[in-house]
Amino acid sequence: MRWIATILAAGILSGCVVDIDNRSEMAAAPAPRAAGVEAPTERLPTDVRRSTIIVRDIENSLTLYRDVIGLEVNYDTEVTTSGVALPAGEPGATARLVLLNANDPWVGWIGLMEWLDPPIPAGDYPKRMGPGGVVIVLNTDDVEGRCEAAKAVPGVTFTAEPRLQVYPGRDGGPDIRVMGCNFFDPDGILIELNQILE
Repeated sequence: MRWIATILAAGILSGCVVDIDNRSEMAAAPAPRAAGVEAPTERLPTDVRRSTIIVRDIENSLTLYRDVIGLEVNYDTEVTTSGVALPAGEPGATARLVLLNANDPWVGWIGLMEWLDPPIPAGDYPKRMGPGGVVIVLNTDDVEGRCEAAKAVPGVTFTAEPRLQVYPGRDGGPDIRVMGCNFFDPDGILIELNQILE
């Protein structure tokens, strides 16, 4: 039984969900499909696990990512930082790290990290993007409702209201139709929140 505890501990620390007996209690929601994108026949050598955002106010960021966008918190702890591997804050500082996932238990997570003691001074909120800027594209079930709810989160700045966007299809396929809005989150990360239409 010691090996089970080891696997569970490794899974929790790595931020993944470990299912020992291969049972799933949650019914899988049908994933949205993009025309021309098929499941790979071979695994690539790398998964994009998580993007972590250093935030000013983690509770405010959770209001956006958890309550409005609908991601699920799967890890929430305080850590002591070195200031070296993650070159932020002072060595020995305390930070809170929260990890959130969408429908996949392994990839596509968002991390939120706030330095608590001492805090990291925050600069001005960005108004335009440039080199080094980041856009996180999220697909959701109710883009108009979630975009409207995002407006109530302090620090969120909209750049585009929900609207229909049409992109050329892949390899001559049908056009890709997406309803979406764009906004800066409370820390200046640009979010494209969209919904793929049939």
